[in-house]
Amino acid sequence: MDATERFAEVVRRSERDIPLDEACLLIAAHAHATVDIEARLQELDGLGASVDVDDAATLAHALFVERGFAGNTIDYGDPRNSYLDDVLDRRLGIPISLSLLMMEVGRRRGIDVHGVGMPGHFLVGSTAGRWYDPFYGGVELDLDGCIDRFAQVHERTGFRAGFLAPVGPLAILDRVLANLQNALAARAPGRAVWPTRLRLRIPGISAAQRGELAALLGSLGQFSEAATELDALARDLPDDRAEQAARAAARFRARAN
Repeated sequence: MDATERFAEVVRRSERDIPLDEACLLIAAHAHATVDIEARLQELDGLGASVDVDDAATLAHALFVERGFAGNTIDYGDPRNSYLDDVLDRRLGIPISLSLLMMEVGRRRGIDVHGVGMPGHFLVGSTAGRWYDPFYGGVELDLDGCIDRFAQVHERTGFRAGFLAPVGPLAILDRVLANLQNALAARAPGRAVWPTRLRLRIPGISAAQRGELAALLGSLGQFSEAATELDALARDLPDDRAEQAARAAARFRARAN
């Protein structure tokens, strides 16, 4: 089973059974064909065993102060910031990849932390009602601190308490891939094909998003693949929207000939 097929199999499981660490390494395997997933999982096991911590605050300090994992403030858009194997090697990442690291090490330590998909800046939450920012040294935040982080990207008045709700593995994986899609497209657009393809394998994405991703595949020259995705989408849509999707599929298929 290749990395794409394995990723598709993993994300079809019940969310509570999705191994987030393996899924992220399968994403990395699309960029690094030689990534040894089992060895990297054992590396995470070893990292978990090596940090003597029992709560979220000491975990954040151990990883982002003592071990030196940090946000890449020099080249935020470097795709390597999103590959878990590179994050482990370089000790650099972006908010979501560093949060994933904290979550997976925390899971190995029996520490109850979760991902928080706040727009513009991913965080880690704890059951104690506190939040942690792995990108900035694992600093502990209260509600006002979270709003300050939000305001670095968006208007402060746009903040909603629901932005701090826990998010599940599927939403996390889609955001990882969306970040990669954008990072790769900015540097070499043709390389954005595979993260787009993987996003289409994630169950439960909306019809609108499926259409957008299929159209993106077409814009990247994958005309036949885009047409196939749009034909599949048309079968799930009501008549008028199905017809639109089918026409778009026909246009892409014509360009493939």
